[in-house]
Amino acid sequence: MNQTEARYAQRLELLKHAGEILWYEFEPANLRLADKCFYKIDFMVLKASGELEVHEVKGKWEDDSLVKIKVAADKFPFRFIAIQYLKKEWVVREFS
Repeated sequence: MNQTEARYAQRLELLKHAGEILWYEFEPANLRLADKCFYKIDFMVLKASGELEVHEVKGKWEDDSLVKIKVAADKFPFRFIAIQYLKKEWVVREFS
């Protein structure tokens, strides 16, 4: 877990204690996108509503990361959320 992911895990703990999420896990699985191409989930998050989300945490977005999350969002029945920590705040982008 890198520094940005560790900071985000702390945020998820606060959300869990507040009752906004029920559960989360770091790198719980790899999703197969194509032959020899996988997407490693940063955080799987279960919201209090029962919705399961995939949260991808990045310090900086690279082209290959954007392609993978877009392909995964098209292929799998989860809500994909991109999280980036910029200027001391969390910037959120949704892929669907």
